[in-house]
Amino acid sequence: MYDVITVGSSTVDVFADSESELIKIKSSKETEELIAYPSGSKILIRNISFLTGGGGTNTAVALSRLGHKVAYLGKLGNDINADMILRELREEKVDFIGVQEKGMSGYSVILKSLEHDRSILAYKGVNNNLGYEEIDLKKVRTKWFYFSSMVGESYTTLEKLAQFAREQKIGVVFNPSNYLAEKGTTYLNKILSRTKILILNKDEAQLLVGRGQCKDLIDKLMNCGPDHVVVTDGKNGAYTFFKGKVLHVLPSNITPFETTGAGDAFAASFLSGIIKKGDVEFALKLAQTNAESVIQFTGAKNRLLTYREALQLLKKRKIKVRKGSI
Repeated sequence: MYDVITVGSSTVDVFADSESELIKIKSSKETEELIAYPSGSKILIRNISFLTGGGGTNTAVALSRLGHKVAYLGKLGNDINADMILRELREEKVDFIGVQEKGMSGYSVILKSLEHDRSILAYKGVNNNLGYEEIDLKKVRTKWFYFSSMVGESYTTLEKLAQFAREQKIGVVFNPSNYLAEKGTTYLNKILSRTKILILNKDEAQLLVGRGQCKDLIDKLMNCGPDHVVVTDGKNGAYTFFKGKVLHVLPSNITPFETTGAGDAFAASFLSGIIKKGDVEFALKLAQTNAESVIQFTGAKNRLLTYREALQLLKKRKIKVRKGSI
């Protein structure tokens, strides 16, 4: 029996550090930031790194390092990228219970901006082709599912796994991306209605239920079916409701180096806190601590914390959770 089975994408991420420009376009409704490169030019790369990523494996490794028994369910190709991903999963004590087929595994190129955020060029490869009938359900014995974003046939499989979870009384955590969120609540209903914990960022929440402040977004999202909703807001921390109060975890004064994987670290660590203590306030602090560790390094997994390391940092930083009225 696993504590958590993560279901989602796996990739090899190429981090390209090069000169770029940041352009801001401001309208009456919003300000959009764009990373720009000169057209027709050869751009020199200062540093390049090849690391593994993807919401499914990022969260699996995060949970494993925090001390949980974890398996990863997804689809890999039969290429050198798959070899790299599987090797790392073994090293991180994560079981692979997914499928391999002829084809190319996921691949991403990550471009960093001047303000330490990033844009990702994502090639999904066989990630999109996970069929429900390919899954060995005898291996799917777990207390929790963690669903990260999947599209195509793999999204249909997520819907069927959500129904399987309801039948087997398995808890579901759902962390959709912006390309799922923009499809709306009706499209996501089969998963949202079977979700215990929904974790997403403010932009994704607004795509799902319209513009608003975090506490208003949470209220609207709760009406879609989840038992619990957490909305992250980058440098402003994260918000949730608990026992009639708005809880707001405040970030430390840390300058990010590179933000890839921060959301995955936060979501996986929040679930870990709930599993370990059943305490929402503790879960928020654990999640913020691990996310802040990740953003100080390149790569989604490079500085994911063990549970012991996280507790030590919690004592040192004394991350605060502010409570307010709904």
